[in-house]
Amino acid sequence: MNDDQAIKILSALAQPTRFQVFRELIKVGEAGLRAGVLADALSVPQNTMSGHLSVLTNAGVIHSIRKGRELHYKLDHDAVRVFMTYLTEDCCEGRPELCGLANPSNNQNC
Repeated sequence: MNDDQAIKILSALAQPTRFQVFRELIKVGEAGLRAGVLADALSVPQNTMSGHLSVLTNAGVIHSIRKGRELHYKLDHDAVRVFMTYLTEDCCEGRPELCGLANPSNNQNC
């Protein structure tokens, strides 16, 4: 991870609908959600949701899995873990445990 990659992720998440999508996908875990379900849940037109999903996919924080004719979107847990580690690795003079932050690379439940 480098600054450019982190900024790309932060830029993708710095929009309310995309941030809500990110949070919804965190909540549902491995099951993921169809684009239409996300659009309905967030009251966003499906074509608008498609654009938001594309931005998040291009940033590398989500990916899609084809199930029959449908795409299910899922959080890319590994990418998010690397991102969170990058953001916190220098916390408290390189000792994030002093700030009450767990080491995301050691947390296999995320």
